[in-house]
Amino acid sequence: MSSASPLTQFQLAELGGLFVDPARAAILLALIDGSARPATELATLAGVAAPTASEHLRKLVEGGLLTVLAQGRHRYYRLAGDEVAHLLETLVVLRSGPRQATRVAQAEPALAYARTCYGHLAGRLGVALFERLRDARDVQLEADSLSLTRQGAARLREVGLLGADEDLERLRGRSCLDWTERRFHLAGALGCELTRRLLERRWLRRVEGSRSLALSATGRAGLRALRIDLRTPPH
Repeated sequence: MSSASPLTQFQLAELGGLFVDPARAAILLALIDGSARPATELATLAGVAAPTASEHLRKLVEGGLLTVLAQGRHRYYRLAGDEVAHLLETLVVLRSGPRQATRVAQAEPALAYARTCYGHLAGRLGVALFERLRDARDVQLEADSLSLTRQGAARLREVGLLGADEDLERLRGRSCLDWTERRFHLAGALGCELTRRLLERRWLRRVEGSRSLALSATGRAGLRALRIDLRTPPH
């Protein structure tokens, strides 16, 4: 999916048509965590037969929402980019009113607290991290992206969430609307790198079989040192 040229009404209608089938929607949501999965697994998750899944996958690839990774004889499907994940999250926010969003958060407290969204941190904790960086002027907001300031880079290096030789120009990010918090979290290369570091340092750990992330005692102490509002994580 590209933003190089304006979207026409016909392209928009075609794009919208990719979301109307529940099986295609299930496939897209299964890949929103940034994973790459084979067609057989996606067929099972979508509840359709393998030939039907193949047809849906073909349409999603041709529509620019998915890409295919080939490893030997195996083919794996994943979202075409984090902008697709951003689109999916935004659609959920537009579809659900405040009451429904509240019910989702209550029904899945761990998911609402911290989860992955195409490799970056989302949920209440992701929003808190972004808002702290923004309010402390550790990130600089630009027209269509944001970047770390020198102060922000130094602060993150001090706690081990950024390497000493990181190319800050490469680590640009952007805001992404969070579907449970209905506020923004940090996406893009910067959001993914910080999430990778949080997992690497075991401040966060993945929960098996879920997109949710668990906050460790070490992570709680580290994020509090950054003055990030953790609020009470779910138990």
